Amino acid sequence: MTAEHPATTTAAAAATTAAAAAAGSVAALDAALIGCRACPRLVAWREEVGAVKRRAFADEVYWARPVPGFGSATAPLVIVGLAPAAHGGNRTGRAFTGDPSGDVLFAALHDLGLATRPESIARDDGTELVGVRITMPVHCAPPDNKPTTAERDACRPWMARELALTGPTTRVIVALGAFAWQTLLPVLADAGWRVPRPRPAFGHGAEVELDHESGRFRTRLVGCYHPSHRNVATRTLTPEMLREVLGRAAGLAGLPATGAGADARGVG
Repeated sequence: MTAEHPATTTAAAAATTAAAAAAGSVAALDAALIGCRACPRLVAWREEVGAVKRRAFADEVYWARPVPGFGSATAPLVIVGLAPAAHGGNRTGRAFTGDPSGDVLFAALHDLGLATRPESIARDDGTELVGVRITMPVHCAPPDNKPTTAERDACRPWMARELALTGPTTRVIVALGAFAWQTLLPVLADAGWRVPRPRPAFGHGAEVELDHESGRFRTRLVGCYHPSHRNVATRTLTPEMLREVLGRAAGLAGLPATGAGADARGVG
């Protein structure tokens, strides 16, 4: 991509906000989201990648649109990543599907009984999540896996509405990486969750208890290093570390202890 593109426009931002606010369900939100074209740079990149393709996927039809969340709208455990991978979610149309990060994440979820298969390779592969929903702050694949601040903010209405719709049943939110953590805190605060001040810092295994101003809901935010190829290759995050955090989150969310990694679900 050689041309420069503005992050977004005022009209596009207004349209995104209106479309997200109008969604009365998570299914309606996902349906509206996949038509979003608010960020010209991301639209150009995701479509260029889908046209040029990677040699290994030359025969595939790329999704090349915004990638919606995956999993039940009433899941007690919500996992928040960063953005779709160019040849992962942007190719398959499902979050964390078809890329190395997803291979690590789904293996851990399966070990804990939170996914029906140890891998997620395509939207129609039969993989299902158990008590879990996966979403992200930025729904289009960004160049170099680095969305700009303006692109993050332009995508914020989608995540804000999704969390508002899932909030009544969400007991635990796992933020995969500092980007997800830092994006989530102001969104949660604006949605009526009491976020401590100063805002808590991200860390692997960090936990923050959050009460809603309505007095009706309570959730816990848990930090975890992102299962990126770099983090896994450098052993910044090992499969054992990921299972430990996800296992604790599952226990806090009240999910039943099943699967090979069930012993990781201590809640003490």
